[in-house]
Amino acid sequence: MQEKAIKTEQYLTNDKIKKHLEKVEYIIMAAPAPEHFKETPIHFTIFLNTAEQLPKDVQEAVLEKFLEENSISKPAELMSQLMPVGFALSKEQETPMPMLLVKPEDQKSIPYAVMHVMDFLADSTAFDEAKKKSLTGWSYSYE
Repeated sequence: MQEKAIKTEQYLTNDKIKKHLEKVEYIIMAAPAPEHFKETPIHFTIFLNTAEQLPKDVQEAVLEKFLEENSISKPAELMSQLMPVGFALSKEQETPMPMLLVKPEDQKSIPYAVMHVMDFLADSTAFDEAKKKSLTGWSYSYE
């Protein structure tokens, strides 16, 4: 079964991003990993609502907390650093979808906030939609 791609209608402006993130602690996103990663079938991205570079020991503690709380195992291919994050709106979604802006042209054309991002592949029984149905989803956690 072919799943429908999320169609971006527009992006939040810088002012709307700032207001949108006022009470957000973090956002967790799960998506299917590329097929050849059989042991780690889910691509996780954790967006921490801070523009501060976190010390290595804090990064490790935060990652451990997320792994434990979300029944996530076998983390691999970890990237943990400050990144530009845009927010896309679509008719199908209730909350804006966070998007890592890796390409310089996207960073020039899409408004964004700098956030500490942890991006990795892993497995979890708590995210079957990503693993078994190839769906992408995200969840906001508020203060």
